[in-house]
Amino acid sequence: MSEFLAMGGYAAYVWSAFGFALVVLLGLLGQSWRAAHQREAELVQLRQLVRAGRARPAQAQARSRAQEPTARPVTGAK
Repeated sequence: MSEFLAMGGYAAYVWSAFGFALVVLLGLLGQSWRAAHQREAELVQLRQLVRAGRARPAQAQARSRAQEPTARPVTGAK
């Protein structure tokens, strides 16, 4: 068993690489977990706004497009 743990003389490199990889993976897991909970909270807020009738993005976009002046086409250079 001690021969396996010594890794043929490369134990310091091998085990530190395993440890570093584990730390990075745990960090990514924590970051993903936090981001998922933040997105879930944002989704709950957006759903509440839509149910209350305060957010109507499709209608707001249609109104803003109807109020924009039409652009004149660019004519060729003289």
